[in-house]
Amino acid sequence: MIQIRTETAADVAARERLLDRAFGKSRRRKTSERLREGRQPSESLAFTAVDERGKLVGTLRLWDVVAGSAGPALLLGPLAVECKHQGKGIGAALMRHAMAQAKELGHAVIILVGDAPYYARFGFSGALMADLHLPGPVDRARFLGIELIPGALDGAEGLVAGCGRLKALRQEAA
Repeated sequence: MIQIRTETAADVAARERLLDRAFGKSRRRKTSERLREGRQPSESLAFTAVDERGKLVGTLRLWDVVAGSAGPALLLGPLAVECKHQGKGIGAALMRHAMAQAKELGHAVIILVGDAPYYARFGFSGALMADLHLPGPVDRARFLGIELIPGALDGAEGLVAGCGRLKALRQEAA
């Protein structure tokens, strides 16, 4: 039995280990990471999937961005599921949960960089992103979006930029 819940501070170490296994250490060099760097996920939009023992087996976070002229949007990612739990619908359940929560909170748009065939089943499309650009290299076929509010990306153009809550600075001992 898998439970999807809001991410807690106790999930951080397990989440980071999962992401390192899923995407490798180079994950921090991706363009999407530049948009997340130094920021916290959008309020109430970071989720974990845990098994019956409470072990983290999946993660998905949404981040506040500005999608050019479209204005406020969310950046999805990363989405990851432990290898031995893949193919069981956990990623899809995380996606549906995150999208429903974002819509309930009044968000209009979610964008991502990811596998188009996987995300198309949730309604994501590259066509919506035709005149939007990321601040770094990206495979355009993987730059996808969905409107949670119909028409929210009509005529959208320009650069996607990170925004939202900054992480608290850690004070290091001298």
